[in-house]
Amino acid sequence: MCAAPPDGEKTQRPRRSLHGRRKGRPIRAARQRLLDTLLPQLELNLEAAAGDPTGQFVPTPAALWLEIGFGGGEHLAWQAGQNPNVGIIGAEFFINGVGNLLKLVEDANLKNVRIHKGDARDLLDRLPEQTIDRAFILFPDPWPKAKHNKRRIVQKQTLDRLAELLKTGAELRIATDDPSYRRWILAAATNHPWFDWNVEKPADWRRRSDDWPPTRYEEKALAAGRQPVYLRFTRRAKMREST
Repeated sequence: MCAAPPDGEKTQRPRRSLHGRRKGRPIRAARQRLLDTLLPQLELNLEAAAGDPTGQFVPTPAALWLEIGFGGGEHLAWQAGQNPNVGIIGAEFFINGVGNLLKLVEDANLKNVRIHKGDARDLLDRLPEQTIDRAFILFPDPWPKAKHNKRRIVQKQTLDRLAELLKTGAELRIATDDPSYRRWILAAATNHPWFDWNVEKPADWRRRSDDWPPTRYEEKALAAGRQPVYLRFTRRAKMREST
């Protein structure tokens, strides 16, 4: 039995921020129009998502994918266009990125995208277990200073929750161009009892597959001489026994 907290002490500590700025450069008028008109149509209702998130798509999708921190939205929009029978939920804190995704959605007339504008953890806390068929965390903020490492989105707590949300056999894709974060991700995921790393040879993580399009962050990394890695993990059917 756990001891009760001392009088006056909160049972939950304030949640650690994982984000930098909420907004960057001034939003152009066309993007602001989409934030005012299109976003309300596509914004995920968290209360309803707690019951059945597929019910917020018309028609009901055959599968449900999740992208945590979709950045400029290029990857999410490409996947939505290539997989019209899949419902894709994207979470992004940076409002400029939300505006950019909305432009891509409008241009391609995508009907299978829903957006959570805010902290992805609020979304993860609401979704029902065993509902996600694939998840993406692509080029998350590496928080390279050691004192900021705990602000990284790829943490045991996040992986614990994703293990609950992902269906058996579902894939988790993670990409980064930061060597320190790569080691961090591999240590966290390969030691996690619910995930297997899908790798047989170096090419399995050094090159993107054909169904994994580039993003602006990847292009910036390559232009700067940094080599990204593309990591795939599968949600196991049974928890791995500790050794």
